[in-house]
Amino acid sequence: MQCDYFDAGTCRSCTEMGVPYPTQVARKEEHLRRQLGAFPGIEWLPSFTAAESGFRNKAKMVISGDPASPTLGILDTDGVGVDLRACGLCSPGLTAAFPVLADFISTTGLIPYDVPRRRGEVKYLIVTESPDGELMVRFVLRSTRQLAQLRDALPRLQAALPAAVVVSANIHPEHKATLEGDEEIILSAQESLPMRLDALTLHLRTRSFFQTNTAVARELYRQGTAWVDEVGPSTLWDLYCGVGGFALHAARPDREVTGIEVSAEAVASARLSASDAGLPHTGFVAADATAFVRDAVELPELVIVNPPRRGLGAELASLLENSEARHVLYSSCNAVSLGKDLTRMPSFAPVKARLMDMFPQSHHYETMVLLERRAA
Repeated sequence: MQCDYFDAGTCRSCTEMGVPYPTQVARKEEHLRRQLGAFPGIEWLPSFTAAESGFRNKAKMVISGDPASPTLGILDTDGVGVDLRACGLCSPGLTAAFPVLADFISTTGLIPYDVPRRRGEVKYLIVTESPDGELMVRFVLRSTRQLAQLRDALPRLQAALPAAVVVSANIHPEHKATLEGDEEIILSAQESLPMRLDALTLHLRTRSFFQTNTAVARELYRQGTAWVDEVGPSTLWDLYCGVGGFALHAARPDREVTGIEVSAEAVASARLSASDAGLPHTGFVAADATAFVRDAVELPELVIVNPPRRGLGAELASLLENSEARHVLYSSCNAVSLGKDLTRMPSFAPVKARLMDMFPQSHHYETMVLLERRAA
């Protein structure tokens, strides 16, 4: 992938930019095998790769610059906006929307936030594109001072950008390096973005997490479902389930499925998807995963885990190790923490593994591992 921003030194966020893509994948495969080198006998499935550019379905753009010509991108070391609206990682639908959104900010009179001076209102734009080309547009504002202007201008935005079916304002009054605040105000009639993956549609609400690479997410769920069906459990938990991707894809009429996620917003999304798909034996609970397992009387036959980069941690790994579960399907975005967690669960043997290149142009990747309890 060639990037003018990288070549000019304007943006160096992509740490592997300029490295041939096959070499990037080979390096990731080598790194993964080193992390899991203590576990012999793994069946390694071929790595899954998709497009090396135009793959991001979500963009988080810092809004800065002059109100008449705002920048959408990042800040330099002095807090000055750097415009990256033509970033080659973003999907074509996102890059087509950025000029429209920049013009909307300018003509509506929304004032970009000036980080060094701590003045202005619009801090970020968070834009997500669905597989069908629809958009969720979130304006992160410093306060509600310009909310009425934004609300009044909504028809004009949707006329200029018909794909924007979900529009909201997030209120983030604090001056700190976090992306959003606690208050979300839905401005559009539609509140969730349908993410259609094969025969299943996941409903994505404004503060719900979804994988940033749709093609790889689709294969991630396909692979996970295949492994679950191969094992054939009658009971299954999906810990850190997000909007329910694994749980909903693995649901079957004769399978009791429960998803656990700390985000109430994500759980609301998952419940809506389950209802629309007609999955009566699939439920979701808003709870901390470790606390949920700790308080459980009995664990299911199979547990899916998709933790954040820090991994499961000692307590949850120990709870799974000492449970009745026969299989664990581990989806990891950090092979280092994955390796540590596997050493904490010596009763489980990793039998299958597959690298999913969710993040081309970086050293990050996703890994799926199927664990089977060793014979006593």
